[in-house]
Amino acid sequence: MRKFKVTEKYNNKKLNTVILETFNTLNPNVLYKALRKKDIRINNVKVSENQVVHTGDEITVYIVDDLLYKKPQIELKVLYEDNNIIAFYKPDNISVTEDASFTFTFTSIVKEQYGNNLEPCHRLDRNTTGIILYSKNEQALEILLDKFKNKEIEKHYIARVYGIVHKEHEILRDYLFKDSKKSLVYISDAPKKDYLPIITEYTVISRNYEENTTTLDINLHTGRTHQIRAHLAHIGYPIIGDGKYGNNEINKKFGLKTQDLTSYKIKFKFKTNSGILNYLNDKEIEIKK
Repeated sequence: MRKFKVTEKYNNKKLNTVILETFNTLNPNVLYKALRKKDIRINNVKVSENQVVHTGDEITVYIVDDLLYKKPQIELKVLYEDNNIIAFYKPDNISVTEDASFTFTFTSIVKEQYGNNLEPCHRLDRNTTGIILYSKNEQALEILLDKFKNKEIEKHYIARVYGIVHKEHEILRDYLFKDSKKSLVYISDAPKKDYLPIITEYTVISRNYEENTTTLDINLHTGRTHQIRAHLAHIGYPIIGDGKYGNNEINKKFGLKTQDLTSYKIKFKFKTNSGILNYLNDKEIEIKK
C-alpha cells in the first residue's frame, strides 16, 4: 500500500495517468483490476472509475509493492572508505531516502549491499548526481551531522547553466520560500514572511560561447531544498536539463531531461574538535572529471 499527494503538475489530470506516471513500472492491467476492486482511494474515499484529481488530493493505492515497483539495477561505486565513513557515487533518478512514492531508494540499496548500520549524512535531490556520504556508526553520524550543520564541511557542485556568466566569482545572498504542496521553492531578493535566508557561492570554471553555456563550481553555504537550481534560475542562468526551474525548449535543445548538476567534491574543514574523525580534517573527496 502506498499513499501520495497530487502535485500541481497533475492538477486536473486523470487518476490513471497520475498513478501510472508515479509508479512507472506498474502494469496498467494491474491498475485497472485494482480500480474494479475499489482498491484505490482518493481522500480516503473508494473509487472505481478513472476520475480527475486535483492538487493536494491524497491517493491511496492498495497494490503490493512488488507490483508497484521494479527494483533499480545499480552498481554501487565507492569513492572513499575507512573505518567510520564511506562515500558513494549516486546516479540520477533515485532518491537518497524514503519518500511518499518510492520504495527502493539509494539508501535501501546501500544497506542491502553494505549493511544496515550505514546512514546518510546529507541529501541530494532525486536527479542530482554525485557524492553522498554515509556513516558506519552512531558516533560518526552524530559528528558529521553536527559538522554539516555548522558549515564545517564544504559541499561543492558542478553545474552547467544556459547563458554566459560574466562575473568570475560571486556570493549570492537572497531568500527562499518552500511550497511543500506544489513541491516548488521561490526566491526573493528581499526578506519576506516565511522566506529563509540562502547563500550560494559560484566560481566560473569554463565558458562555451558556441553553446552559450557556462560551467560553474557551486559552494553551498546554506542547504535549502532546490537551492542551487532555483537560485541560479533566479539570476537568469537556469541549469540545463532542469524541468522544474529551467527552460523546456533549452532542455530539448541539449537533449537533457534531468538537471546537469553533480555533487563532485566534499571538503572537511573542521574548526572544532571532531573526535574520532579528526583525521579527516583538510581531506577532500572528489569525483575527477
